[in-house]
Amino acid sequence: MILTKFAHACVVLATDTASLVIDPGTFTPEAASLLESVDAVLITHDHFDHVDEEALKAALTARPELRVFAPRTLAERLSGGSVHAVSDGESFAVGDIDVRVFAGQHAVIHPDIPQIDNVGYLVGGTVFHPGDAYLVPEVPVEVLLLPTSGPWTKLGDAVGYVRAVAPTLVVQIHELMLSELGQRSTANFIGTEGLTDVPFLILPPGESLDVDPVSSAFA
Repeated sequence: MILTKFAHACVVLATDTASLVIDPGTFTPEAASLLESVDAVLITHDHFDHVDEEALKAALTARPELRVFAPRTLAERLSGGSVHAVSDGESFAVGDIDVRVFAGQHAVIHPDIPQIDNVGYLVGGTVFHPGDAYLVPEVPVEVLLLPTSGPWTKLGDAVGYVRAVAPTLVVQIHELMLSELGQRSTANFIGTEGLTDVPFLILPPGESLDVDPVSSAFA
């Protein structure tokens, strides 16, 4: 299985026969084009930087066979028999790619801002995308996609999160609110040179990583 990073929280996971995209939001310039080719779309929560709703509705109209998995509030706004509201503990498959759902709530931004539903997806038994939350799946994770910027993130909490999940590798996502210097500084704090024993990878948008299995260089 190959993981390809796109801007912000968006990643594509693909095998020789199936592909899915997670969180193609408005901060990801390629969102609409990605929706033209993948077999399924997984959305962690209903925020514009994680879902380009206009592009997704257009894709569902153009491609009725496109499967979409999303929290209920978003799923109810989308039309088509291929849209499915996910629930905690649910499992499904996209071709030969297995997916497991872990439900929770978006991390607190401020007490005046209501929390919304947020789900994490464990893909291929290997890669975990937590959405906007420090959601610990309580199952083995090889590759943790770690949000590094946003109004809810905190470096100390991120360190504790990586220690709790204990993956083989951390790959940065949700990075657009950090400069290059900020990204490198975060990697130094969280990675093996800092406060955890887990390698931290900054994967530039458009670049890919073989995650099945994770390269021995990161083991």
